[in-house]
Amino acid sequence: MSAYILAKVEITDHAAYEEYRRRVPAVTAAYGGRYLARGGAVQRLEGDEPIHRLVILEFPNMEQLTAFYNSPEYRALLIMRQGAAKSNLLAIEGV
Repeated sequence: MSAYILAKVEITDHAAYEEYRRRVPAVTAAYGGRYLARGGAVQRLEGDEPIHRLVILEFPNMEQLTAFYNSPEYRALLIMRQGAAKSNLLAIEGV
């Protein structure tokens, strides 16, 4: 069953975040992940939560998603992202 990461990202250091954004796709792909949305235009339908960058990643299953997030390859990038942005990430199991 597919699993997804929904990331809400408020970028605080654009240069550092750009380096993260450049490097993370290779690690994502190595764990079977693919981008469904990556910072494109957003249209509010309901609510009043501030809109920042939104990213949706799909993985074949929750095990691969978790392996990606906890991998040594991503750990360095995670630290980079956390220094460049305030983020909220959710792991969601698909149907």
